[in-house]
Parts: sequence; C-alpha cells; structure tokens
Amino acid sequence: MSYSNRLSLTMITLSLVVLACAMPAITLQDSGAISTAAAQTVVAGITQVAASVEAFPTLQEPTFTVTPEPPTLTPTFTETPTQSLTPTQTLTPTPIFTSTPVVPQISVSVPTNCRVGPGKVYRMVGALLVGEIAQVYGRDRTGQYWYIRNPDSSSSFCWVWGEYATVVGNISLLPVYTPPPTPTPTFTPTPFPDFEAAYSGMDSCTGWWAEFEIENTGSISFRSIGITVRDTITNVVVASFANGFINKNGCNSATSRDTLDVGRSPVVSGPIFNYDPTGHKLRATIILCSETGQSGTCVTRNLNFTP
Repeated sequence: MSYSNRLSLTMITLSLVVLACAMPAITLQDSGAISTAAAQTVVAGITQVAASVEAFPTLQEPTFTVTPEPPTLTPTFTETPTQSLTPTQTLTPTPIFTSTPVVPQISVSVPTNCRVGPGKVYRMVGALLVGEIAQVYGRDRTGQYWYIRNPDSSSSFCWVWGEYATVVGNISLLPVYTPPPTPTPTFTPTPFPDFEAAYSGMDSCTGWWAEFEIENTGSISFRSIGITVRDTITNVVVASFANGFINKNGCNSATSRDTLDVGRSPVVSGPIFNYDPTGHKLRATIILCSETGQSGTCVTRNLNFTP
C-alpha cells in the first residue's frame, strides 16, 4: 500500500475512535453481548472504510519537475574567426591587381573578309569564319576595323570589319594603327567582243557565194560563225553556220582556222546561191561567237553590198 493510502486509512480510524468516544453512554443489559456487537460494528465500519479506501483510485505521488539550470558552455568555434573567445583582428584580403589586361579577342556572326587595310579597297588576304576566334592587336581611328592575326596565315596580320564582330577583353589599351596607303586602282579592261566585216568578192564552183573579210577588233577570240544572205531582188535567203572559219577557193581547195584571234582578219566564204546573184542588192547578217555552236558571247553585224 502506498504512503498516501496508509495515511488515509489511519486518519479514518482515528476519526471513528473519536466518534465512538464522543457517543453518550448507553446502559446495556448484556455487557458482553453489547461489547461484542460494538466490536463487530467497529470492525465492520473499519472494513467498510478500508474497502472504500481501496475503491478510491490510486493516487500517484506528486511529480516534481526540476528544471536544471543550463550549464555554462564554453563555445567551440572552428569556422568563423570572429566567434573566437579571444578577440582577434579580422584581416580583409587585399585584392591582387595585375598590370597585364585581358587579351582582347574577336569573333564574328557572319564570315568576314580580312584585308591588308581597313576597307574594301584593300586586297583580301584571309577570312574570319563563324566559330573562329582571333586575338586583336590594334584598331583604326574610326573603331570600325580591328587589326588581328590572319586566321589563314599565322605569320601575317590583316584588318577585319567590325560590323558583324564581337570583341571581348580590355580594348582601352589597344594601339591605334595608321592604315597603309590606299592602293591605286589598277584599270582592268572589261573583255568585250567586236569585229568589222567587208565584202571582198564573189566565188563559184557548183554555185555562187560571197566572200567577206572579217577583222577581230575586240578583246576576245571567236570560235564560231553564222552568215545569212538575202537577195533583195529575188527575196531568196541562204544561210550557213560553222565552228571555225573557212575560205573556199573555187573548186580547188579550202583553208580553215578554229579560232579568230584578236587583231586577225581572215577571209571567209558565205552561203551558196544556186544562181549567180551578181548585180543584185544583197544584205548579209554575220554573227561571231566566243564559243562553238554559236554560244558564249556573240556579236552581230549587218552589211549591204552589190556583187
């Protein structure tokens, strides 16, 4: 039995004893019987009280929660120097500066020619392609051209236009270069075809044809010819086309050449009439071409004559 239960039972017993002593005296005929009955009554009361006490819920001893004072801890600092128990001076690292700037580099979004000078008038010597990176060594006064190592020749340098370029790095220290003198344009004559034609006489064998002297006065050679002659009196038209240039000497022989070079003036034979057109007004159309088969660059001349 717990301490609290024992205490309760003792208090109840004492209460009963006090009550018994305080009761008025009663005269009994049978003192023994009365004593026995009284004793039984007291025992029954004590038993009842004990049973009542046992029926009460068991009381637990009061629980006292003791909150210990937090111990005095000595903090251990392993990472942050400013939390040390012993104050120490916090040192700020001094940044290290270098006198060498970041090397400027250039790349382009569109393939860009690289020339011997800053401009299209200068000769092209290389190209900076998309995906290539080149080191920049200088710039022009306008800031539109960059002087780089030639991407196509590591032993030379050239100028690249900055329109499609991206330059990274410190460009403030780049030198400003004076470009080379603007080259004097070299005149290159445009090739042109030209010729002159003249009637030189009539010839015949099994027919009749006109002869023409043709002089190449242009700057290119000719390799094919076409001649059409119309008789304005009879309205008869004859024509011939050939690769090369042929001169028939009557019925005996013929001479030919494959190319009519610049400055040459051979005689060529025209198409054949099946009658003698002598005395008729004739009109000839002559076509000379730079390639065989009347192709390439062609020039046409018209000629009126009377055999």
